[in-house]
Amino acid sequence: MGTKRRGHHEGMVRQRTDGRWEARVSIPGGRTKSYYAKTRRDAQDKLRAALRDLDAGVDLAADHQTVARFLDRWLSASVKPAVRTKTYEGYESIVRVRVVPRIGRVPLDRLTALDLQALYGRLQQSGLSNRSVHHTHRVLHRAFSQAVRWQLLPRNPCDGATPPRPERAEMRVLGREQVAAFLDATRDLPAHALYVLAVTTGMRQGELLGLQWADVDLDAARLAVRRALQRQNAAGLVFVEPKTSRSRRTILLSQRAVVALREHRRRQLEDRLLSGAAWQDHDLVFANPSGGPLDGSWQRALFKEALRRAELPAIRFHDLRHTAATLLLAQGVHPKVVSEMLGHATITLTLDTYSHLVPVMHAQAAAAMDAVLGA
Repeated sequence: MGTKRRGHHEGMVRQRTDGRWEARVSIPGGRTKSYYAKTRRDAQDKLRAALRDLDAGVDLAADHQTVARFLDRWLSASVKPAVRTKTYEGYESIVRVRVVPRIGRVPLDRLTALDLQALYGRLQQSGLSNRSVHHTHRVLHRAFSQAVRWQLLPRNPCDGATPPRPERAEMRVLGREQVAAFLDATRDLPAHALYVLAVTTGMRQGELLGLQWADVDLDAARLAVRRALQRQNAAGLVFVEPKTSRSRRTILLSQRAVVALREHRRRQLEDRLLSGAAWQDHDLVFANPSGGPLDGSWQRALFKEALRRAELPAIRFHDLRHTAATLLLAQGVHPKVVSEMLGHATITLTLDTYSHLVPVMHAQAAAAMDAVLGA
């Protein structure tokens, strides 16, 4: 017996030789999909449901799609056109390295919360940090939410899985005396002005390395953050827009920073004269010996050596940003001002990141009240 549906979708119900009833529906690509039932009525119900799904745009062939195939399609169709290159590279790496080797062959429609819970456990056993496993969960939740919107899944399997609680990222900062010792020990190094700017402005490394002299007004003691230097897998070193609208900002400079930048510019002009035609004129404040973009990985190696020279503990270059924020907040600078200086999206992010300083700020507030009331 055949049953037809308005439009181009067709289906039929028949009884098989084994006694079961089969509902068969035509799907795009010249293929068919079958549903089986014990009774004719159940088979007809399944046929009507399948035809409704087809009219709604549901891909009935989704059960032939593996997790790996879906994630590949999701990355190319949904993620790549919508996010920055570096973000896409991060998602792609998580999918390729952490997910596909472990659950990539699982049919998409058979993926369960238990499969994902087991994945998180295996990632932890492999030595991955809780924070990285939690980030993997967030990426997969975003991917399978899209699968639900594309009507490839009835619900998001991540909703039933519990990722490990991420530990707070380690933050190692330099104290006021350590900063003074570090800047004093690196005074004669080519990167001295870079370090001064990092600890007095809290700029990100990419923002510092993307800074051009056209962005700097030494007479007015200020600079504008308009771009960042970023290494991308396919393109190499490229200049990109700041991370957020708040990242595009103006920063007032301390006199210490102005003096360091003036001396740095004098040295750079000497280098440019010595290089002659070999000089690459990118107008960069912090450049390699020939004027070109300064690779962050090379700069990190120089930074480690500078720390050893100053006899200070090893920290990341990014920790200079945390150092700047910590010193400012500890001195009583309003968190809103610090937030704008750092280019944070919200003041909440600033307060969450530096919540360890809240007790210090409370003590300052209590002392200020005593001063007002004459206690």
